[in-house]
Amino acid sequence: MRQAHTTLNVHTTHQGLFEITREIKAWTVGTGIANGVLTVFCRHTSASLTIQENADPDVVYDIQTFFKQLVREDPSLYTHTNEGADDMPAHIRSVLTDVSLSIPVIDGKPVLGTWQGVFLYEHRARDHERQVVLQLMGD
Repeated sequence: MRQAHTTLNVHTTHQGLFEITREIKAWTVGTGIANGVLTVFCRHTSASLTIQENADPDVVYDIQTFFKQLVREDPSLYTHTNEGADDMPAHIRSVLTDVSLSIPVIDGKPVLGTWQGVFLYEHRARDHERQVVLQLMGD
């Protein structure tokens, strides 16, 4: 069994979903590992990961709209408010999504469905440099 790992640096400019599928696929192919399991891990508590449809932008819009309604940015609702109105809601949104994904790799490629993409979900309103760690284990 072989292992490979790297860190993707993802610059976010606002709240929203930032697709990182292309970068993940390119790195996976470059490892030379044909079959295994790819772990994708977000090193932050106010951002997360999701696998979601990447064909219709309305899906991304609706997800963001839903989360804004579900977890309101109202400082009167939270005790932890020292980093701004979007801070505690960002932590809650991260709890409701994933910070780690496992994706099978077959024939050197991540196995994703036709309409699936991997997204970093930025929950904060301002620019951030996010780190996403990739680890591939296999043969």
